[in-house]
Amino acid sequence: MLGSDKSRGYCLEMICADFLAGASIDGGNPEILLQSISRYYKFLPGPQQQAFL
Repeated sequence: MLGSDKSRGYCLEMICADFLAGASIDGGNPEILLQSISRYYKFLPGPQQQAFL
């Protein structure tokens, strides 16, 4: 993979954002989007979880 850690992190962030944007389109089921956000939230460190809330 080319680029620095920062650029790879940005690419991963864009992939995740694209996934989450498409999740709400998938059959119009809001549960899919909620599940995706819940999984993402669990991976955040404590301070970032508080900021997210």
